[in-house]
Amino acid sequence: MAESVRDLLAREGAGGRVSVQGWLRTARHSKNVSFLEVSDGSCFAGIQVVAAPDLSNYEDAVAKLTTGCAVRASGELVDSPGKGQRYEIHADEVDVVGGVEDDYPLQKKRHSFEFLRTIGHLRPRTNTLGAVLRVRNAASRVIHDFFQQRGFVMLHSPVITRSDAEGAGEMFRVTTLDPDDPPRGEDGRVDASQDFFGGASFLTVSGQLEAEIGALSLSKVYTFGPTFRAENSHTSRHLAEFWMVEPEVAFCDLSGLADLAEDFLKAVFRGVLESCPDDIEFFNERIDKSVLETLQHVIETPFERITYSEAVKILEQSGCSFEFPVAWGTDLQSEHERFLAEEHIGRPVVVTDYPKDIKAFYMYLNDDEKTVAALDVLVPKVGEIIGGSQREHRHDVLLRRIDEHGLSREPYWWYLDLRRYGSVPHAGFGLGFDRVVQFMTGMENIRDVSPFPRVPGHAEF
Repeated sequence: MAESVRDLLAREGAGGRVSVQGWLRTARHSKNVSFLEVSDGSCFAGIQVVAAPDLSNYEDAVAKLTTGCAVRASGELVDSPGKGQRYEIHADEVDVVGGVEDDYPLQKKRHSFEFLRTIGHLRPRTNTLGAVLRVRNAASRVIHDFFQQRGFVMLHSPVITRSDAEGAGEMFRVTTLDPDDPPRGEDGRVDASQDFFGGASFLTVSGQLEAEIGALSLSKVYTFGPTFRAENSHTSRHLAEFWMVEPEVAFCDLSGLADLAEDFLKAVFRGVLESCPDDIEFFNERIDKSVLETLQHVIETPFERITYSEAVKILEQSGCSFEFPVAWGTDLQSEHERFLAEEHIGRPVVVTDYPKDIKAFYMYLNDDEKTVAALDVLVPKVGEIIGGSQREHRHDVLLRRIDEHGLSREPYWWYLDLRRYGSVPHAGFGLGFDRVVQFMTGMENIRDVSPFPRVPGHAEF
């Protein structure tokens, strides 16, 4: 059975007959020998297969191999005399599993990321996208390990919901009604009660509300799944479908949540550096030469903690001319967040206690009645990477906050019940997984760190 390229390159020494299978990154042919670089996606590197003309199918098949062909090769694993490669395979057998036609779009040259998005079915074969997917995989594993080792229970929150956790209204409708002839009531409006779920239903924007159910039974839970925003945004930082990590902890206040967020980020970055050193080195060399330094800085540096009011004062006194004016009561923009993390403080910072009017209804109202117990974790180069809060666990205050936001109480009846039956202080945060991968890799556009990006006007592959 064929071994992965990763396992072959990790061997302590050469020797023995081995087999490998994968796709050709390059194929170089001369009169006396062919050099085939085989990649199977298991690691950043490929392994060179040296094929001589004495192979029975050399002239008919091997000598005609080109980039992209799928092959299976067997032979002796030997030390490689070539620079930058540890071993190579001297083949005694090379089978062509799948050939490519002349219009194969991936050749040995640099392709733009814009072009690669048009061939999403093939772009994982490139060095960059292959490395991205391995980093995503490593980060996913570290995230699960982090929470499992700390006694969290993974909760599978629903993708279809009746409630808008953010209150922003930017949700995708889920319906089985005939769009050309939907049932209508006496008032002429569409009768949602005849829809599949008996009312208007949507793709979730967050698993938080359901995570609160779990935390108020199991104490510590986390969700890790897809979320959706029907936001017509065309920026390099927004996706319509993205993955979120959302832990929720009972008997936890804002300070405890900040501790958890700091430990979490450090663990994720440390784990990815340990699991994917070659991939991260590639990003550091080819994409962003500060990637490695930035990750190590976050891992090694204690996070600063300041309040929103302190942050606004720092920004107002900075002497900087920001594109967006700074004033108490307005949300911090990316340029403000990056100034705090990169220039003024010079390390990751946790900003707490935001004005209540710019935050969601479920956040704990502080005693000053002006701010809520919310936090954002800001890191260099990106700004906000985590957002969270202590949740409002007081029934009467939560009712007031729902009304102040102009929301209907009815969809939140069960959420309010949690405040009537054994309510406790609890807190949680959300982390956009795709943005974290973007941060770790230094990629400029978030569409290039999602395997199948969903953005306005595009849902291929």
